Amino acid sequence: MKTDAAVIGHFDISGPDLASLTKFYEALFGWDIASRGPGYSQISTPSLAGGIVEAEQPSLTIGVVVTDLVESLLRAESEGGSVAMPATDNGWVKKGQIRDPAGNLLTLIQK
Repeated sequence: MKTDAAVIGHFDISGPDLASLTKFYEALFGWDIASRGPGYSQISTPSLAGGIVEAEQPSLTIGVVVTDLVESLLRAESEGGSVAMPATDNGWVKKGQIRDPAGNLLTLIQK
């Protein structure tokens, strides 16, 4: 693998009941999970950070850490993907979302 290859840096597990998802993942894997406000809790694992997100439909989203968010969003489009969420700064992370050519959703996180 190239030394400058992108790494997976975050994941989200989504579903309609935050409390039951939190209980499940704490019990199943022993992850530390802390509320970060309405509809979101942050997961800490020994090797990868993640979150549990309140959402209508279940899903799993992988977050990939990139050095230049805007450039990566543009590159995703030029490679046949699409931008699902433009570059956004929510105060503690800069991120955007893309769909690959098959429609799978990925989150890109500014390093």
